[in-house]
Amino acid sequence: MAETEQDGLKMTLGPWLLWGMGVGLVISGMYFGWNLGLAEGGTLGLAIATGFIMLMYVTFTFSYTELACAIPKAGGAFDYADRALGKRMGFIGGMAQIVEFVFAPPAIAAAIGAYFNLYFPGVPTLGIAISAYFLFTLLNVLGVRLATTFELVITVLAVIELLIFAGVTLPHFEAENLAINAFPKGISGAFAAIPFAIWFFLAIEGVANLAEETVNPQRNVLLGFGSAIFTLVMLCIITFVSSVGVNGWEAVVYPSGSSEPSDSPLPLALSYVVGENNFLYHLLITVGLLGLIASFHGIILAAGRASFEFGRMRYVSPLLGKVHPKFKTPAYALIVNMGVGIVALLTGKTGEIITIACFGAISLYIISMISLFVLRKNEPNLERPFRVPFYPTFPAIALVIATVALVAMTIYNLLIALIYFGIMLLAYGYFHFFVDKGRVVEPKTKA
Repeated sequence: MAETEQDGLKMTLGPWLLWGMGVGLVISGMYFGWNLGLAEGGTLGLAIATGFIMLMYVTFTFSYTELACAIPKAGGAFDYADRALGKRMGFIGGMAQIVEFVFAPPAIAAAIGAYFNLYFPGVPTLGIAISAYFLFTLLNVLGVRLATTFELVITVLAVIELLIFAGVTLPHFEAENLAINAFPKGISGAFAAIPFAIWFFLAIEGVANLAEETVNPQRNVLLGFGSAIFTLVMLCIITFVSSVGVNGWEAVVYPSGSSEPSDSPLPLALSYVVGENNFLYHLLITVGLLGLIASFHGIILAAGRASFEFGRMRYVSPLLGKVHPKFKTPAYALIVNMGVGIVALLTGKTGEIITIACFGAISLYIISMISLFVLRKNEPNLERPFRVPFYPTFPAIALVIATVALVAMTIYNLLIALIYFGIMLLAYGYFHFFVDKGRVVEPKTKA
């Protein structure tokens, strides 16, 4: 589809900025959230879950890159499913994507408040979290190149800080610490830990939502995606081992004298090595805050594009599909997403919010892999500048693991699953009765 200047997003992004976005979208998962999976499965339970989820993300990323290069649109999974499976499944895929991208930032905002509170105990965590929403929504409204350049800078700093953390803690690593109460709930604990293993990598696919704003997307999306997933796999392994190896898994879940799980596992691990008054401890909190900001800011950016595409296709209010006349960014979509995110933040349920975001992500992965298979069959002549290696094995592995993960998450988080599927059902009901049947203006045709 040829975009008018009014409708179109500005193409300004290259591979380095996409790498920064890919790693930045995810890197907060190294700083918090994953440790809640230790409370469910212990060291071995979370390690088993993470191993399978890591395999899923590697195979998924290569498969998703084929879709992103063939159909470089801001809607990501929504556009792929819409083309492959029709508008109804396209809506479901797009809605799952929006749930993931809109519910992940509130959990990260809560962690930003928690990390900031460690450094400035007198500052209320909720006030900081809400202020962060306003600040980084504004930054995204002001321009995509400004936003992604900022993302690259803070992502590089956050990666360096994780390497510093590993350099300080690994000399104190003891293998026997990994074996302390390592499998407290058996295999059921591994299944229960799946959402928190996903959190290590959640939202990497958001790079695809920037394809429409990427120079030479067929080349640069591949470079950005591939280098980002390699970086994240390495950081995941290093962070997991160096954290738990200091004093066992409970030391990075529960603060001393508390039975409530912490949102700041890395400072907990570092406190056993250097104490809470050491310069490195305060450096970790300060720079670690940037890691959280990188993901918070990046997912807000990707979420804006996902909601923007829904508005542009008139599946929700067309207002969300308008770009700012000066900055050429999806300003209205960004502001609406912020409002929903703040409401979720006010619930104070970080673990539950993470799990809802993971339900959206896993649904998106399943629909995307099915879309890949269907497009290969129905559109063999579609230009594919990049083809997933080892087809059909790679997308099949991603599809099978994602399906098992969805079933396990539903069994072990039944109430949250009901909330998620309730959201999806209500959204589809709106689409079916008020959009699909009552459409006056048809959506724009595809290219």
